[in-house]
Amino acid sequence: MTLSKIQSSRLKNFRHGFFTRKGGGSKGIFKGLNCGLGSSDDVKTVLSNRNLVAKHMGTCLDNIVSAHQIHSVEAIICNRAFETLPKADALVTNTPGLLLSVFTADCQPVIFADEKNSVVGIAHAGWRGALNGVLTSTINKMEYLGAERKQISAVIGPCISQTAYEVSLDFFEKFTSSNENNKNYFSYRPLTKKYHFDLPNFSLNLLKDEDILSIEWTGHCTYSDPKKFFSYRRSCHKNESDYGRMISTIML
Repeated sequence: MTLSKIQSSRLKNFRHGFFTRKGGGSKGIFKGLNCGLGSSDDVKTVLSNRNLVAKHMGTCLDNIVSAHQIHSVEAIICNRAFETLPKADALVTNTPGLLLSVFTADCQPVIFADEKNSVVGIAHAGWRGALNGVLTSTINKMEYLGAERKQISAVIGPCISQTAYEVSLDFFEKFTSSNENNKNYFSYRPLTKKYHFDLPNFSLNLLKDEDILSIEWTGHCTYSDPKKFFSYRRSCHKNESDYGRMISTIML
């Protein structure tokens, strides 16, 4: 079964990928490569999908390292796969062979790599994690392992774009009360009386503020391309009972 993934030239010397939903054995609303054990999809099918990803990356299912994602700022250093998943939203390692992974369906998957010092990281960053500091936590843990900020490349993978990300006044005020300049990441549509939030550019500027020099967003919107991507928000608008999750990965 042919899998599809998006890669970045900034991470060309690392085995990595933002996998799309193409390939895999899931059916119905999960059709394709659903890798989310938190979904109501058949567990054996999800594990089979994850195994396809592991093989595609040149390793085995046992080497996939992930966490129980809770929209936190917690970043964890790991040197082996976990027997019990920790509650966290970012993983960092300098141990070769571990396939660091996060699962998303509109939130940002963010891959970090310092080639000079052989340290990699990955983060799950929705609006809450991005606002509260999960990207900074990831960078700090990478530094603890010997990474240097100005040597780190960071790439934001497929996520919801501003055009599709309609939010409330309360949401807008949550960001602007934190920092008035955050208003620059919102547009307002008088017809709908709704704000639209630019999550990837908000995070790109956070990374700049952290002195990360090599940064990019791949430019893919999860909401607007149902053939390629799962989307939590799209599934809600279609009144579907659940949604698939895509996997993003990196390894030394």
